[in-house]
Amino acid sequence: MLIFFLLNISSYAQKHTLSGYIRDIETGEELLGANININEIKTGTSTNLYGFYSLTVPDGTYEVTFSFIGYQETQKTIEINKDVNLNIDLKSTAFTTGEVVVSGERNDANVNSSRMSVEKIAVEDIKKLPAFMGEVDIMKTIQLLPGVQAAGEGNTGFYVRGGGPDQNLILLDEATVYNASHLFGFFSVFNADAIKGFELYKGGMPAQYGGRISSVMDISMNNGNMKSYDFEGGIGTISTRLTAQGPIVKDKASFLISGRRTYIDILVKPFVNKESPFRNSGYYFYDANLKLNYKFSDKDRIYLSGYYGKDVFNFSSTDDGFGMKIPWGNGIGSLRWNHLFSNKFFVNTTLLFSDYQFQTDVSMGSGEESTFRLIQSSGIRDYHFKQDFSFIPSPRHTVRFGSEYIFHRFTPNTLQIETEDTEVDLGKSQQQYGHEAAIYLGDDFTVSEKLTIYAGLRASAFIQVGEFTRFVKDQYRLDNIDTIQYASGEIVADYYSLEPRVNVKYSLSPTSSVKASYMRNKQYIHLASLSASTLPTDLWVPSSDLVKPQIGAQYSIGYFRNFSDNLFETSLQIYYKNMDNLIEYADGALPMDQLNDNADNYFVSGTGQSYGLELFIKKRYGNLTGWIGYTLSKTDRQFDEINEGEIFPAKYDRRHDLSLTLSYQINEKLSASAVFVYATGNTTTLPVARYSINGEIIEEYGPRNSYRMDPYHRLDLSVTWITKQTKNWESSWNFSIYNVYNRKNPYFIYFDYEGDASDGTFQTSAKQVSLFPILPAVTWNFKF
Repeated sequence: MLIFFLLNISSYAQKHTLSGYIRDIETGEELLGANININEIKTGTSTNLYGFYSLTVPDGTYEVTFSFIGYQETQKTIEINKDVNLNIDLKSTAFTTGEVVVSGERNDANVNSSRMSVEKIAVEDIKKLPAFMGEVDIMKTIQLLPGVQAAGEGNTGFYVRGGGPDQNLILLDEATVYNASHLFGFFSVFNADAIKGFELYKGGMPAQYGGRISSVMDISMNNGNMKSYDFEGGIGTISTRLTAQGPIVKDKASFLISGRRTYIDILVKPFVNKESPFRNSGYYFYDANLKLNYKFSDKDRIYLSGYYGKDVFNFSSTDDGFGMKIPWGNGIGSLRWNHLFSNKFFVNTTLLFSDYQFQTDVSMGSGEESTFRLIQSSGIRDYHFKQDFSFIPSPRHTVRFGSEYIFHRFTPNTLQIETEDTEVDLGKSQQQYGHEAAIYLGDDFTVSEKLTIYAGLRASAFIQVGEFTRFVKDQYRLDNIDTIQYASGEIVADYYSLEPRVNVKYSLSPTSSVKASYMRNKQYIHLASLSASTLPTDLWVPSSDLVKPQIGAQYSIGYFRNFSDNLFETSLQIYYKNMDNLIEYADGALPMDQLNDNADNYFVSGTGQSYGLELFIKKRYGNLTGWIGYTLSKTDRQFDEINEGEIFPAKYDRRHDLSLTLSYQINEKLSASAVFVYATGNTTTLPVARYSINGEIIEEYGPRNSYRMDPYHRLDLSVTWITKQTKNWESSWNFSIYNVYNRKNPYFIYFDYEGDASDGTFQTSAKQVSLFPILPAVTWNFKF
């Protein structure tokens, strides 16, 4: 690194640096991805995640243009014969033009950026799209992008290019979110009012990201208004939300606090008969976001972020003396310090905390007293430290390097039983501990006007340590035949990896380019699931002496072309991904089998592959905006102990996936949006034969996932009507219809039986369960 610095100092001795921050003039929020261009020398750059830019150029006087989509362009004449620090405030054009934009990125980023397979959508545009039950949801919106598939009807879970749901790294202000859904997957934990923006990496992942083999979704919260106090919120079909932000010290410190809660349980309760045995049953969720930031100077700033969300499901029957309570939720915290060493050297130091807990509490008894209680718990907790450096020696180089360390504490499954007069000893809970660390280095290097290369390398390690007891099973996974004790801190298993990342962009013309990327990732934690989508009951487990880290390698190549002065963006990408050391539960295994045992004794490992083609066409601005996304893909799995070792399609293998999204600005106060989706039906495993033995019906199942359900398709519509819009007050109504033509999309198939096999009257009929019919929703939104 010292040689590298010295070479750059000598090479650019006759140059100086223009640097600073670009912010929103009304709120003081930093603008991510704002553009700085000097046309005279055909060079430029863009702001980083914190709104900071740095541009080193030869001495001279230049016309410098500062721009960001949705903001008024600013030009400055600047004499550069020494290092210049210049902060720029841009004014939003949201209320001065009729244009609607899809994202706040460079006009030509689709063609000229070295980044590949990266998606972003402005939160304001997401709010205009039809919303399920009126709840704006960024997780459901990304499912409309090519290469991203929904986990199921109304579900926020997603699969990226054939990867599983646990292979997506979801970050909120850099902290890991392990369960990103409410209501068993139907709503995400992210309140759009508190979100500034996000980026989704489907491939070409930079070296600063690791720990997952499929994708990264990096979400940033708003920092809080530095200039004035703002309040916004909404009252919808199932929930109410409110966000407040403003200065603590004007232009120096600010806060943001946001909350949301469903209220169906509150509204329904007065209508439930007081004598009903189910009066105390119900469901609700809530979440809250908090952010504080303080600017010591233009060189130092700290951010404190927090999120806490919880779901609570209660079922109680006083007649039967049965009660069940299922709470689960996430809590995260993030403390970050930004420091500017110089106008070319930037560091972000972060302390992070993530916690996810799930519990099932079942009680039985007579009256109000419980005579039997069973409590099952699982979860994962992380303590995380990371440091990221950015060095920009010249417009041709952007160097990033850093390190991180995570301490994991896993609680795969614990059980507690209480009875009226007896204590049940279930043994000590088997918590597991792991150390994960990584260092990385990456350089985005502009070789020439046509060729740009990003090269990165990440070195990672994972060590599982005690205190830990290994229960050794027999070959049938039935009985313990031995135990191995590991003392506190003693190494149980350790793994190491080098993970190269390469992106190459070659410009064919000012409006077209070819890009290629390769990435290799290792994932040291796994999600054990009995379902095709993430549920609160899923278990996070570490790599161990029995379970090896998942390994993913992805190759992709694409052609990118812009038309009509960047009005239209198009891309055609082809990818291939192979995955090793995937885990599944062994046939017949259940999570409850793991009591006084190890969860990983019941896993089997296998491989997977996915390949496909993605087409994307987007209209970026104007009264009519939107995109068409199409994916043609195939995803397979192979496990020696499943499906007799034969290759089978993954649960979420879909040959065709199409989405059409349109937004139209009718006038200054009225806009309309439409979303249409079509997807090949999910795979499932069904019986292929039945026979009777002593009057008992025995089912024989076909090969794993050999049956494909009917295709999924639906149309959603919405209209947003701004009823009042002044400088100090904005009020609007959003009317949406989910599944306009009432399509009965298959959720699952079950079989109904009639008659008796002994007298020849036995009959079987297959029945399809569909979840959501046509669903209208209305939401009132306000801001002042």
